[in-house]
Amino acid sequence: MIVDYADKALTQRYQLMAQTIIPRPIAWVLTEDANGTLNIAPFSYFMGLSSEPPTLMLSVGHKSDGTQKDTLKNLREQKKCTICMLDASFLEPMHFSSKELEASVSETELFNINTKRVLKDFPPMVEGVPSAFFCEFYQEIELKGSKTIPLVVEIKSQYIDDAVVADTQRISIDYEPLARVGKSYALLGKKITPPTIP
Repeated sequence: MIVDYADKALTQRYQLMAQTIIPRPIAWVLTEDANGTLNIAPFSYFMGLSSEPPTLMLSVGHKSDGTQKDTLKNLREQKKCTICMLDASFLEPMHFSSKELEASVSETELFNINTKRVLKDFPPMVEGVPSAFFCEFYQEIELKGSKTIPLVVEIKSQYIDDAVVADTQRISIDYEPLARVGKSYALLGKKITPPTIP
């Protein structure tokens, strides 16, 4: 079966991609506006991009009324974000935080999400997450004909919970990240050790 994307509607293309490009790690992106209102939004169109410079990419859509999402607006204006990686304990508040809200309303208050400021020049991180990246806006990519805006952010620092550090010498991290598989969520299960390359 060959699917011609030119014949498919946007929602159909999204469903096809979301079911086959899996698992996609879920990033909880925290940004602040000029008034200090904290926005928290989950993204599954998110990935590491490069280690030199150390960069991540997330794709930001628009609100249902066509206006830019708070994450996009805040990153364009404030140039900073904190990206939290999640485990299963954050499933419910993360899912709830995908609800579209007015810019003046913070998900932290509505869904009782506790945060703490670790680095003064960056938005706070969510308390209890296994890891968080403190990032600066790096580049915006134009996709002609698209309302989705890919943003590249540069990692300046990373928080790692001591409880998930398996090896302090190598800084080896071990936790079960929360991911998106189609419309559902999943945890990465059994790990497979590759054979030795001859």
